[in-house]
Amino acid sequence: MEEEKFISVAALLCEPSRAKIVWNLLDDRAYTAGELALVSNLSSTSVSNHLSKLLKGNIVKVDSQGRHRYYSLANTEVAYAVESLANLANKELSIKSNKPVLKTGVTYCRTCYDHLAGYVGVSITDGLLTQGYLTNIEKGYLVTEKGWEWFSRFDIFESNFEKSRRPLTRQCLDWSERRPHLAGHLGAVFFQKMLEDNWFKKVEFSRELVISSKGSKLIYDALNIVLH
Repeated sequence: MEEEKFISVAALLCEPSRAKIVWNLLDDRAYTAGELALVSNLSSTSVSNHLSKLLKGNIVKVDSQGRHRYYSLANTEVAYAVESLANLANKELSIKSNKPVLKTGVTYCRTCYDHLAGYVGVSITDGLLTQGYLTNIEKGYLVTEKGWEWFSRFDIFESNFEKSRRPLTRQCLDWSERRPHLAGHLGAVFFQKMLEDNWFKKVEFSRELVISSKGSKLIYDALNIVLH
């Protein structure tokens, strides 16, 4: 039974056209079928058929607003599964290049579902570890007392997560950097706070994020990180 379930889910995710659709939903935004057809370079009919299958497989969910139907990933577990597949597809990136870091593109700064990823996301996570705000534990991070004091400057408090069923932290292996960045409930809340404070700006129909001058300054002031 479990083997059959796995085969069914794998078939849903690994069909090329459906893989395109799911990949484009990794920015944690909801899209109409027409928008997904545009960004995935597929016909509207094809996208509708694939979305129907993804809905039945609990890979995506749909919300209706008036005449419009908006599709997004069903949950964080789907996002982690897709990101893990991306890591398998990018094994060659495990060998670090001496090329300079480019300050644009999804490998530099992007969303990974509802948290921050790419070179910037990994750098911020490294900074949190270096400053002693986080420590490594198996599959996640422990927020230190010093760390909770630091997060409080963003109105993020330990008490906010007491009733949450979602893991507080999670190490999400970054497919472009081949090192983990901060995910989990804390990673999502922290990223949302940074967005609200205009550290980053989203790029339309893309997972790419652009760092504002304010964001660069605050990242340096808060974590002593100079982004290359």
